[in-house]
Amino acid sequence: MAKRLIPSFNRILVEKIVPPSKTNSGILLPEKTPKLNSGKVVAVGPGARDRDGKHIPVNLKEGDTVLLPEYGGTEVKLGEKEYHLYRDDDILGTLHD
Repeated sequence: MAKRLIPSFNRILVEKIVPPSKTNSGILLPEKTPKLNSGKVVAVGPGARDRDGKHIPVNLKEGDTVLLPEYGGTEVKLGEKEYHLYRDDDILGTLHD
């Protein structure tokens, strides 16, 4: 479903990564476990234009894992999944293993 939405300009469609609430062996993790506000890039817009009309591409690509701000973005519900739209400038950074 998310592939049908192509973000406009320099916007990025992100699916937030929800940390697991229990381990593989079934141990419940406390809610106070520090969580990283991160997400996976699902779709990327074509980019924006500057004042001179030059194209400024988005510096992320589909599949990147990104660090998200605590607040902001626009919540979008497609089917049963929830996504968030952010501007390229709002993304704090990319996460690598």
